[in-house]
Amino acid sequence: MLAAALAAVLPGLARAQDCDPARLDLRGPFGQAQFHIELADDTAERARGLMFRDRMASGAGMLFVYEAPQHAAFWMKNTLIPLDMIFADAQGVVTRVHENAVPQDETPIDGGDGVQFVLEINGGLARRLGIAAGAQMRHPAIAAPQWPCTAQ
Repeated sequence: MLAAALAAVLPGLARAQDCDPARLDLRGPFGQAQFHIELADDTAERARGLMFRDRMASGAGMLFVYEAPQHAAFWMKNTLIPLDMIFADAQGVVTRVHENAVPQDETPIDGGDGVQFVLEINGGLARRLGIAAGAQMRHPAIAAPQWPCTAQ
């Protein structure tokens, strides 16, 4: 029942088992959600992020991938849409969720220590779906996930 309700909110919701690099799955007490993502896995891509975009599809996001766990802080300079930032450790376990980051705000958003992945989605969506600390991410970039995907 929850999956059907979430599918109405996110058309891309599905039970995925394969290792599609264009998709990230999340699961937790809320159920399961799926996002079609862009990867930001080098310095230039992470620096640009979602700047200068005036919209993003509801089932879309950007996954920031760092080479190793580290302290992560973001800001919203030149970002035109509100975003939720979902910070995760090396195993893809969500450690912190920052909701509704304010467009153009240059105040640092502290993700904390031990962050290796950050998923940015449309502002307000994390709360609507129930995504919170402890949820698990699944994506091929996560080397030792708590919730592994299977090869195609």
